[in-house]
Amino acid sequence: MKAIIKNSLKALALTAMVCNSLTSCKDSFYDSDPLSFYEPTQTFSTESGLESVMAIADRQLKRYWSDGDSDVMLPLMSEYTFSDLMVVAGTDKPDILDNIAQKLTPNSDQTTAVNRFRCSTIWFFWQQTYEGINNANTILTYIDNVKSLSEETKNIYIGRAYFHRSFRYYLLLFEYGTVPFITQVLSVPKLNFQSTSRDAILKKLILDMEFAVQWVPEQKDMKLVGMVNKGACRMLLSKLYLAIGEYQKAKEVLDTIIDHSGYALMENSFGTFVEYTAPQTWPITRNVIWDLHRPENKLIKANKEVIMGMPNRGSVKESMLINYTMRALYPFYFNKMVKMPDGQQALLDIKRNNKDYDPNYDYMRALGRGVANCRPTWFYQKGVWMVNGQMDNTDLRHSVEHGNWVTMESLKCNNKKSKYFGQHLRLHDENGKLLCADTIRRWYDVPHYIWKLDDPVNEANISGSNGNRGASDGSIADWYLYRLAEAYLLRAEAKFYLNPQDPTIKDDINIIRKRAQCSQLYTGQVTIGDIMNERARELFWEEFRKTELTRVSLCLARSGRPDEWGNTYDLNTFDKQEGTDLQGGSYWYQRCI
Repeated sequence: MKAIIKNSLKALALTAMVCNSLTSCKDSFYDSDPLSFYEPTQTFSTESGLESVMAIADRQLKRYWSDGDSDVMLPLMSEYTFSDLMVVAGTDKPDILDNIAQKLTPNSDQTTAVNRFRCSTIWFFWQQTYEGINNANTILTYIDNVKSLSEETKNIYIGRAYFHRSFRYYLLLFEYGTVPFITQVLSVPKLNFQSTSRDAILKKLILDMEFAVQWVPEQKDMKLVGMVNKGACRMLLSKLYLAIGEYQKAKEVLDTIIDHSGYALMENSFGTFVEYTAPQTWPITRNVIWDLHRPENKLIKANKEVIMGMPNRGSVKESMLINYTMRALYPFYFNKMVKMPDGQQALLDIKRNNKDYDPNYDYMRALGRGVANCRPTWFYQKGVWMVNGQMDNTDLRHSVEHGNWVTMESLKCNNKKSKYFGQHLRLHDENGKLLCADTIRRWYDVPHYIWKLDDPVNEANISGSNGNRGASDGSIADWYLYRLAEAYLLRAEAKFYLNPQDPTIKDDINIIRKRAQCSQLYTGQVTIGDIMNERARELFWEEFRKTELTRVSLCLARSGRPDEWGNTYDLNTFDKQEGTDLQGGSYWYQRCI
């Protein structure tokens, strides 16, 4: 260390000597001449500066679904594994959050983003959400510097910034509980943050969103798709009203969205019909549910159901984020752990330039190369599709016949060495012997209509390695933030808190079920469980499931309404886990148990 300091001092002295030997350095010699310079009061003195921050805030929304830093744990996976609909399944990943009690406090190397993603994305939600809040606060802090804005334009910017801040705080409140409430850009480092009460934050967010609803324009009056619009502001405001106990106000906002805003449920096929890769292997019978969830159709004008979506398709590479749904979430079938009764591997990954290639059995391209880091629970695969005590076999969202839903039993052996070639996979042989050695990771159902994404670039590669031919990982894809279907379900919920005997509650659920061609409709009194089950069926991988379950816990506690098991909840414990059985705890906890 002494030698380093000595040599550094010599270098400094030499520099001074050289400087003096030239022209006697002037003070200006030390002036900085940066290639770029960030000074907030200058950067945000023009409308283009505000636009750039708003664009970042808009882009950040889609990162919850499709962050490009990892194909191990997509951000939304932690939201879902802390709910009733998914569990961690990566049995060969020692750091993954498969044991909550042991691994919720990090005990592994999390010094890099890659390593952190291998455990969970709880950290990502906290970091990313506060980044979004900071961007919204940046606009709100400096907007008065932009003197060229008209009062109307200024209020539109403020309203959109309010949405971004309120959306993030809504997530934080029901993911983490009480949190620090920051409403301006911090000018100096701060270490003494304190939490603000949940209700105080909710009341402020409501005031902000009421302002936003007044000023932010409707999508039909905007030139660009993907920016915050009035419909999105109303959707968020309705959830905030529900959370604070203003159920009638929530219903009135939702009435406006449903009846007076020009939206409509898509009840027939529309837009572009895309079967994607290997249609001979897994054919799709065209239907409205498939069309509704194609990225090509989500944000087109013909789609009257979308309230706000997130553009994530196009040629600007830096703005696109990959949805690794097919890699992270599909079963890991291409492995000797899944066999036929004769002991042969059931499914092979056969490239298109292989002599044994058969387009009728190209499961890699049809269904992707899954590694099953997370998987749906049995409840989402089977139980939630029971209505009126019966399995609804005509529900398009759960239909193998139409190609929307994939079960392991619906796949066929593509290994020509097996005498069972071309026959359906089975979990047990004739003697009851288990044919799958890892049923956690390699044997479960998939909502194919949601997670199947096309990758036309890699589709052109017929001989590349895994992940680089067809859509074996997933792709870039437009995504929904809010749809009209959710507005109906939120209105059913508001009606339930106002009057559980309201006969129109079932109508708001049944209109969704009729669109899905369900044979089982609700006829009697509806429970909160019925509403949350329909949310699971309609909004899987679209809603923030853990957030919504906790928010409903609060609504049940405020309203005094019972859950589907007759339990009532207390404001002091509505978000707590109590015990290890069905006695006590929150509604969120009851649903998970």
